[in-house]
Amino acid sequence: MAIELKAGDPAPLFRAVAIGGKYGPGREVSLSDFRGRQVVLYFYPKDDTPGCTAQACGLRDAWSDFDSNAEIFGVSVDSPESHQKFIDKYQLPFPLLSDADRKIVEAYGVWVEKSMYGKNYMGAERSTFAIGSDGRIASIFRKVKPEEHVALLKGALAS
Repeated sequence: MAIELKAGDPAPLFRAVAIGGKYGPGREVSLSDFRGRQVVLYFYPKDDTPGCTAQACGLRDAWSDFDSNAEIFGVSVDSPESHQKFIDKYQLPFPLLSDADRKIVEAYGVWVEKSMYGKNYMGAERSTFAIGSDGRIASIFRKVKPEEHVALLKGALAS
């Protein structure tokens, strides 16, 4: 059963490789590295798929609208190599976290059973978590529609 986090809960700690943005070809980061800053984790199912590409490109196109005091990371279970190809193909200015061992998606409760064409499988739910500078979850958006993601993020970071 998936963990059900809510606003006000301490954000689960994580350690992962960040690829892209100021992290270049990859550097390990952890949530504790960003204490005192807002952090956004946006979870998405898979690199270079239609919905995930629309979501990432929407964020790319609005990137200059975001406050540089917030650390924004896309998170999927794809490999660092897959992330680098995705970043290069769409010129994404923000970093992606590789969660190939599924520790982050499980800690945040977004590794869920899904269904497509009558087949059930496990995958990452498209969800976004805004984490306050105090390390607590400020906002959670589950089952995010790719075309609504930027507006949700702007609202979360403005509050």
